[in-house]
Amino acid sequence: MFYQRLVPWSLLGACSLIVGCQLTPTSSQDSGLKIGTLLPITGDLAQYGTPMQETANLLVNTVNACGGVLGEPITLVSADTQTDPAQGAQAMTKIVEADQVVGVIGAASSASSGAAVTIAVLNQVMQISPASTSPIFTERAEKGEFEGFWARTAPPDTFQSQALAQLAKQKGFKTVAVLAINNDYGNGLVNAFIPAFKTLGGTVVNAKSPTFYDPNTSTFDSEVNQVFKGSPDAVLLVAYPETGSLILKSAQELGLLDGKTKIIATDGMKEANIAELVGKNSQGQFIATGILGTASSAGGPALDAFQKRYRQAFNRDPSVYDPNTWDAAALLALAAEAAKKTTGPALRDQLQTVANAPGQEVTDVCEALALLRDGKPINYQGASGTVDLNAQGDVTGRYDIWTVDEQGKLRINDTIEIAGAE
Repeated sequence: MFYQRLVPWSLLGACSLIVGCQLTPTSSQDSGLKIGTLLPITGDLAQYGTPMQETANLLVNTVNACGGVLGEPITLVSADTQTDPAQGAQAMTKIVEADQVVGVIGAASSASSGAAVTIAVLNQVMQISPASTSPIFTERAEKGEFEGFWARTAPPDTFQSQALAQLAKQKGFKTVAVLAINNDYGNGLVNAFIPAFKTLGGTVVNAKSPTFYDPNTSTFDSEVNQVFKGSPDAVLLVAYPETGSLILKSAQELGLLDGKTKIIATDGMKEANIAELVGKNSQGQFIATGILGTASSAGGPALDAFQKRYRQAFNRDPSVYDPNTWDAAALLALAAEAAKKTTGPALRDQLQTVANAPGQEVTDVCEALALLRDGKPINYQGASGTVDLNAQGDVTGRYDIWTVDEQGKLRINDTIEIAGAE
């Protein structure tokens, strides 16, 4: 059974009004595991956030049906970031201070996670993002800012930038201009792509002054004209579906998609209905046909079983970060069972123990919980990947090369393997 507790904002304690106030986690072995989701149910990433929330619900339902954690059902509290960093911070404060969660799944956007993670660390809450890919989190983790209370089941954009650079080279693109959303996600990816493409012999024509757009803007003619100037071989579009679709519409209306310049997109644009969002041209053809992109590949040992379970529950295929969401929620549950405690520090201390070798490799979360109850160590193998976590909380993996066909369907053409840091 799915348990959800909603606490009115008015019930927040006085601590939330005091800058720097830290709450000591109150959950214990006897109180049951309480976790939260911090996902974009509305805003620019809502196309991803809603199925990610449903995936978290599905994991909780699955675990509760096979005995829960430490003999108690998981309680799940949900909050909407609205794809807005300020709202994300406010939502994190609410679920941490009022609802007393000890683990959080989210956020999706790097900007929202960046705003929320300080609150998680301050309150000793274990935060695992299924989709925040900015390299800044690796840098902050290396500096010790997170104290181990941060991890993610999607690899950082330092890896995706290498995949994008390799894709551009494979397609024979020698010159690329970049157009990116002006937030942590966009800045991180652009800053990583420029040197990666240069290393492979390519030139980013606007490297000294990349074109960024305001995520709150709805017209993009100026930015589009700027980035297509000089007809580069390709434009790298770092965007989310809502604004990215408007940018492609603008490029079409300005006649800039009819020449030699091709479009390469990032994982933020890998949405099943992206062709419908962008629309058709005057000849009735999908504008998005032929664009290429990269996205972290959901190719873990547990993927087939997860996809089957997801289709049975929702009668559709999972979205791009749903496997990562499943794994993030699973790791929180498994860490609590391994720790025999339901506190944030306990989850932190056991996270790598259940995610990494040594231990019996296991793909089914209920089987993994049963092994832990019997005192046996495990090495969880996820739906999104093997979810081996390094010291910075990063996973490594491979990237799908995706495109949109003439029927407007999103297709996977190939994969690129990227080796990560130890």
